[in-house]
Amino acid sequence: MEVRSPLEIDELRKDIDEIDSHILRLLNRRAELVIEVGRQKVERNLTFHVPQREEEIYARLAAENSGPFPSGAIRPVFREVISASLSLEHPLRAAYLGPRATFSHLAAMRQFGLSAQLHAMRSIGEIFTEVEKGNADYGVVPVENSIEGVVSHTLDMFVDSPLKISGEVIVEAALHLLSRAKSLAEVRKILSHPHALAEARRWLETHLPQVPAIETSSTAAAAETAATEPGVAAIASELAGSLYDLAILQRRIEDHPNNLTRFLVIGREAAAPTADDKTSILFSIKDRVGALSRMLRPFAESQINLTKIESRPAKKRVWEYVFYVDFEGHASEPRVEAALQGIRDECIFLKVLGSYPRCPSSKEVQG
Repeated sequence: MEVRSPLEIDELRKDIDEIDSHILRLLNRRAELVIEVGRQKVERNLTFHVPQREEEIYARLAAENSGPFPSGAIRPVFREVISASLSLEHPLRAAYLGPRATFSHLAAMRQFGLSAQLHAMRSIGEIFTEVEKGNADYGVVPVENSIEGVVSHTLDMFVDSPLKISGEVIVEAALHLLSRAKSLAEVRKILSHPHALAEARRWLETHLPQVPAIETSSTAAAAETAATEPGVAAIASELAGSLYDLAILQRRIEDHPNNLTRFLVIGREAAAPTADDKTSILFSIKDRVGALSRMLRPFAESQINLTKIESRPAKKRVWEYVFYVDFEGHASEPRVEAALQGIRDECIFLKVLGSYPRCPSSKEVQG
């Protein structure tokens, strides 16, 4: 490998500095254009945040990228550019299941960027209420985990809520042992949410079998306590470690490495189609032999791939069930319209919850 002289490195760094300055000038020019777009949106009473526009930007830039800048970095980099620009147009407000530093918080940051106004809520129901009242533009709610299964409360909320699903986020639930302690030998107590303790049980039994593990209301609450009490360790996210200034004693202590949580983005407006969408629906069927089979047949006839089907008690009548279904495609597509029309006659009720851009990593989750 050729070794560059210090002078050559200095010259390269000077070029990099000039490029950074040029990028900043372009970002400011972009910001000026965004402000003008915001002004015209106010005049025309148009929606400020258009999710499909973001997806189009990411897809276009990925297609144009010739390297060596990694294509995988385009989305997170430009998400922050777009987030900061939206804050100039109109501060975007999003509600998530708190407290701060939970995986719900991480999902909200991943979806809306660091410039959005993110508000921690105490319950899933409170998130729906905030968005319905217009106190938040969007909500981020957990809907399923690859290990624990569906979040029943979220599915139940959709039955009576007028809100639409406008996006999805998939977060890897990587768990770390966080503490102010300098080593494992100094740890006297371990705190975390029950699910996190269960997910790290094998590691704990192997490495810290004599240390008591105590349940808390959230992984973030555990990290907050560990930040103030010597000898206490928390099982939580890396984000929690950053926010509460905790060292990572051990990374990735979860027993299942593919522990993924899927979140839904809910809002008051439907999302326009993109090149890669999913649709979610709720329906209730008449209780008779073969009813569910007849409900699913139109999807097969329209060659629509179902990615999820889940049943929930209807609550209002004993022994009746509501089915939650995810499938590929947008509700505006002719083949999807045909399938939905085909199941309406079999339904007690049918509700289209929304069509939305599919999260890039969701293709791996379905396997």
